[in-house]
Amino acid sequence: MTSPQDDGSGPVPWAHPAGPSADAPGTAAPPSPPGPAGGTDAGAWGQPSAPAGWGQPSTPPGWGQPSAPPGWGAPPADAAPAWHLPALQPGIIPLRPLGLGEVLDGAIRAVRANPAVMFGLSAVVVTVAVALQTLVQLYVSGLIGAALSDLELTSTVSSTDTMLVEMLSTSGGQALTLPLLVPVTSVLTGLLIVSVSRSVLGQRVALREVWRTRRVWLLVGFGLLQLFVPFLLVAAWGGAVVALVGAGADEAALVVGLVGGIALGVVLVWLTARTLLVPPALMLEGRRFWPTVARAWRLTRGSFWRLLGIYLLSNLLVSVLMYLFLVPASVVAGLVTATTGSDDLTVFVSAFGQVVGLTLSTTFLAAVVALLYIDVRIRREGLDLELARAATGAA
Repeated sequence: MTSPQDDGSGPVPWAHPAGPSADAPGTAAPPSPPGPAGGTDAGAWGQPSAPAGWGQPSTPPGWGQPSAPPGWGAPPADAAPAWHLPALQPGIIPLRPLGLGEVLDGAIRAVRANPAVMFGLSAVVVTVAVALQTLVQLYVSGLIGAALSDLELTSTVSSTDTMLVEMLSTSGGQALTLPLLVPVTSVLTGLLIVSVSRSVLGQRVALREVWRTRRVWLLVGFGLLQLFVPFLLVAAWGGAVVALVGAGADEAALVVGLVGGIALGVVLVWLTARTLLVPPALMLEGRRFWPTVARAWRLTRGSFWRLLGIYLLSNLLVSVLMYLFLVPASVVAGLVTATTGSDDLTVFVSAFGQVVGLTLSTTFLAAVVALLYIDVRIRREGLDLELARAATGAA
C-alpha cells in the first residue's frame, strides 16, 4: 500500500452520495387550477372528475413538486437523518474509520481468515525464540544459583534457603533473558501484518510469500532498536542512582530513583505509542528504514491517546489470555520441582506454557496494530478509497 501523501492534512469527509436537489429547497407545487362546479377539468379524460393519480387535483407522494424526497435538497430542521450509503466491506472490516469494537473484532476475524499463517507462523517463530531463551535461561540460572550457593556456605544451610536459591536463580534467569524476545516479537508482528492487510481486501496470502519478503531485515533492525534504546535509558537512570549513592548523596539518590523511575516509565510508554505503526509501515509501504520510521512517527500525530488506549486495552486482554496458560504451567512446574527436585524440568514446563501464551498474544496484537495503521491512514489520507479500488480491481 502506498500513500498518496506523506502527511495527510486530515480525514477525508464522508460526503453524501447524492448531490443537492435540482429543485430549490422549500419550493412548493403550483396550486391546482380550480375546476368548474360540475367537476370538469381541461386536462382530464372526458367530463367526469379525474380519478386519483391523474391530472392536477392531487399529486401522489414521490411525484411532482410538493416535497423533496428524503436525502435530497435541504431537509427540514426536525427531519430524520438522511440515509447514507453503507461502507464497502470486501474483507474483515468495513472500509471506513473504525471504532474500538471493530478493531478488536477485526483482529479476531483476521486470525480466522488465515489461521495457517497467523497461527502457524507464530507458533514456529515463537517456539524457536523461546527455545533459545530457555537455553540461555538455564545457563544464566546456573550462574546465579552457583553464586548464591557460595554465599550460603558462609552460613547455616537450611531447606528453606535451598528452595529460595532455586527460586531466585530461576526467576533471575527468566528476567534477564526476557528482553531477548522483544526483537523476535517485533519481527513476527511485521510478518503477520502482511496477512492482515490482505484479509482487509478479502484475500489470503501464502506462508511462503510472507516468509520470503526481504523487508524482514528492516523489522530485525527495528526490533534491535527497540531493545537498545530502552537499555540505554535504563542504564543511564541506574548509573545516576549508583553514582549518587557512591558519592554519599543518599537523599538525592532516592529522589532520582523515584522521580527518574516514574519519568522513565512515562518516556517508554510515550515511545511505544509513537513507534507503534512502524512495523506495518515498514512492511507495507516499501520505503527505506529511516524515512519510514519518521513517517510512522508523523502518522501518530493527533491519534496518540487513541492509539495508546486501544493498544493498552489489547495488552490487558492478551495478559489475561496468557495467564490462562502460564498459571497452570507454573503450577505444574512447581509440582515437578517438588517431586523431582530438578530446576531444568521446571524451566521446560514453563517454556511450553510461554510458547502457547506468546503465540496467541502476538497473533492478536499483530492484527490490532495492523488495523490501527489502516484506520489512521483512512482518517488522515483517505486510504479507504485506495483499498476500495484495489478490492474492486481484484474482484
